[in-house]
Amino acid sequence: MTASPGLGTPRTASPELLRSVFRQHAAGVAVITAHGSRPVGFTATSLTSVAADPPLLSFGIGTGASSWPAVSEAEHIGVHILGEHQQELAATFARSGADRFGPATSWRTGPEGVPLLDGVLAWLVCQVVARVPAGDHRIVLARPVVGDPAGPGRPLLYHQGRFNALRD
Repeated sequence: MTASPGLGTPRTASPELLRSVFRQHAAGVAVITAHGSRPVGFTATSLTSVAADPPLLSFGIGTGASSWPAVSEAEHIGVHILGEHQQELAATFARSGADRFGPATSWRTGPEGVPLLDGVLAWLVCQVVARVPAGDHRIVLARPVVGDPAGPGRPLLYHQGRFNALRD
């Protein structure tokens, strides 16, 4: 490998290289929820719109994640787009061992029994259509069945390992 002008020295692909590169990528912040024996959820920056017709989205989840057992069996999941006013909520759902649905989290049971978070920018309840193996993760493909895009505020972003507000 040779270095290009103005670029650093290329590094061999590794988990750390991938993490370092994606720290440079600003991503929207979502919380994915599901209901098993109890409500579960996690913060995701891997949410992607896959297709418009039929509507499909995807997200990744590690098979070692505490939410994986419920997501692996759920017929429906909730997708919540967080606003810049919800940094603490994003951190709660990202933190291992946190009481994600404790008294500090405002939520309700939505369609198909999916936990829905209050005060988000937008939400969807989706039917899971596939779980695709991808290394130590699964890519979940889901079809939206109902939602609301009209929440207040501006989106929360994740960049350089921190939650950030969108700047004009």
